[in-house]
Amino acid sequence: MSLGILGTKLGMTQIFDSETGLAIPVTVVQAGPCTVTQVKTQTTDGYNAVQVGYKEVKEKALSQPELGHLKKAQVSSPLRHLQEYRIDDPSQYQLGQSFKADIFENGQLVDVSGTSIGRGFTGYQKRHNFRRGPMSHGSKNHRLPGSTGAGTTPGRVYPGKRMAGRSGGTKVTTRKLAVVRVDSDRDLLLIKGCVPGKPGTLLSIAPANIVGKK
Repeated sequence: MSLGILGTKLGMTQIFDSETGLAIPVTVVQAGPCTVTQVKTQTTDGYNAVQVGYKEVKEKALSQPELGHLKKAQVSSPLRHLQEYRIDDPSQYQLGQSFKADIFENGQLVDVSGTSIGRGFTGYQKRHNFRRGPMSHGSKNHRLPGSTGAGTTPGRVYPGKRMAGRSGGTKVTTRKLAVVRVDSDRDLLLIKGCVPGKPGTLLSIAPANIVGKK
């Protein structure tokens, strides 16, 4: 386990592979700079982890406990977002230490977490990929939900039934995406494929937790 970074999704574009000439769809992420705001160890907290902060804001945007926490961490300016990453050896990090996108390298696999795009109140087919009804003449069931359970017993709908409702707007993690390019001068990561959320979404990028075959 190693340290991850927070960033902002800027949008999607494509680049061309100089060797094969193929177009590669990539997501551009403004990654960092991040600051170490807390170091947790097995002795003090029961586990090893490092908390990082991202995106400077005005003091009035944070509560007094948050400002006190950041002041204790010797952070020069208030930070809006805090994220914790489990690591094996936290002793190599110090409070107030800053790091950027260059902690990753080309070809590295990462897990990207963010809030997916909200789709509002949606029906069965869009929310749960249900099949539609027959479209032939005379059919009165095209997008209807159908039966939701027996009548007399249990006489109610069980919790968790897949029905219409609000879709999207939840935390989603896309795993094992490849870092195509690292621009350390502008703190940009070009990640192959799409990541959760719309432009401006806060993202957490961490090295992929690859589990080998037994």
